Amino acid sequence: MPEHDPGFRHATIPALTLGREVVLPRAAEAMVWSGVGLPLDAVAVPGVLLGRGDVLVEVELTTVCGSDVHTALGHRPADRPLVLGHEQVGHIVAVAEQSYASNGMPLRVGQRVVWSVTVSCGTCQRCRRGVPQKCLQLAKYGHERMRRGWELSGGFATHVQVRAGTAVVVVDEQVPATVLAPASCATATVVAALGAASALVPLAGATVLVTGAGMLGLTACAMATDAGALVVVSDPDAARRQLALAFGAAAVADPGAPTESPTGVASVLTALLQAGAAEPTVALELSGARSAVQCVLDLIGVGGVVVLVGSVSPGEAVPLDPESIVRRLVTVRGVHNYTPDDLAQAVTYLSGAWHRHPFSALVGAIFDLSQADAALLKAATACHPRVGLSPQPPATLG
Repeated sequence: MPEHDPGFRHATIPALTLGREVVLPRAAEAMVWSGVGLPLDAVAVPGVLLGRGDVLVEVELTTVCGSDVHTALGHRPADRPLVLGHEQVGHIVAVAEQSYASNGMPLRVGQRVVWSVTVSCGTCQRCRRGVPQKCLQLAKYGHERMRRGWELSGGFATHVQVRAGTAVVVVDEQVPATVLAPASCATATVVAALGAASALVPLAGATVLVTGAGMLGLTACAMATDAGALVVVSDPDAARRQLALAFGAAAVADPGAPTESPTGVASVLTALLQAGAAEPTVALELSGARSAVQCVLDLIGVGGVVVLVGSVSPGEAVPLDPESIVRRLVTVRGVHNYTPDDLAQAVTYLSGAWHRHPFSALVGAIFDLSQADAALLKAATACHPRVGLSPQPPATLG
């Protein structure tokens, strides 16, 4: 691993730009996944050729997403070798010509940034339709096979080559890295999910059912509560139910409780109705569990909207009663990834919300980059929704 000045900031490791070629004083390093059961390999990358619109970012902190763990365990298909990681924050150390933030402002060396999980072409039919996250030429950080010309393609590295077509958002130096890193996946995805719901049902005054109290569920709880909703969070883990209360949940439920139990989801919603609350008209399914999908479809109220987010891996089919959906005027929407505007809104939200909600506490242990295998193992078993991975000494993290 390269050594770093304990007082690290972006100026400590300047990059020499020769045209669009970036030669680093010390080679960048990426931790490369080559297959299930194999340790990650450290690969040195001494130079980077930036294309028009690209920037090179030195990573401050990467958080380990559940999809990183699923890939490493072989639960989802992935080309290999690849550099995992798509939730991160860092400082720009080199800029190619015509490099812009998502708001149109020119990017410059020294700025602290987060960036989207996707790279979109901007010109295909889907991009023109307003769904760039499903671009016909889509590439994704932390999901692509490592190749010559884009070796630094994931957050499990000292640097990431952020390509043109990526939404880049400049962020405040004062907001902790532990708060900002998840913006690139979890937070922006929740913004997209709540946007899909609120386009049909206003959040203010609504009763919102959230299934799953991981990173997305806790974020959704905080956001919906801040928008004026009464939020009920369902999760089988008692510690996570307790954490949901700290993020503003009005009530929590145990999906594994017996039907007649007062802690079951239906019983909790019934008790709130009897106390004067509205029936649930927004449901966010964030766990991917088949039983949770069935639960939100069964319990959503008349005129309600169900937003499915967690079902990103193949699973058993869920029975659907079309008559019930029709008679209750239910809308079912799917959300996967997000738009540049969603990422910008996520950053804006976190910049204020981290003072109101304990977002910084959601990242547990922070591992050195060389301990990426241990970080993946910890992420698979940790009580915290996220663990961190950093090439920086812990004392230097913002």
